[in-house]
Amino acid sequence: FSREWAAAHFSFHPPHSDLAYGLETGQGGTRAILAAVQAHITTYLLFTRETESTHLERLCRLGPGEQGQALATALAETLWAAGGGGRAVVCLVTAPVTTMPPEGYRASIFTERLQLFEFLEKAAAQGFICDHINSFKGKGSHGVILFLYSLLFSRTLER
Repeated sequence: FSREWAAAHFSFHPPHSDLAYGLETGQGGTRAILAAVQAHITTYLLFTRETESTHLERLCRLGPGEQGQALATALAETLWAAGGGGRAVVCLVTAPVTTMPPEGYRASIFTERLQLFEFLEKAAAQGFICDHINSFKGKGSHGVILFLYSLLFSRTLER
């Protein structure tokens, strides 16, 4: 992955602003993934989330907790759909690897640290993502790459 991909994570506009519902996007290849997730965030905020606000007011003035919940829901929905409505796989980065790679193999220092978590219920996947949301939205988290890996493993390589 390029430096741009490695730096990409899910980042909202500032909380409690008129654009608090929107993901910030950089230049290049990650924009397509961010746009797809943004569509799910907007759908959740407008049509699914329970609130007393009118439709357009639902998008504005979100706090950090509401942003995280919207992102977790959007990621879980997307992974669940990729898994055919029967499973979702979430990839997270674990502790640094302490073993040496086999001869002839170059370690990437990222892929070796991935751990897969499989869920057979959408609510469980969403709860797990919500509990680990900083793994996707924290600066330096490689959040977009983690989500891309999660999509691939949810869909399966055969499909």
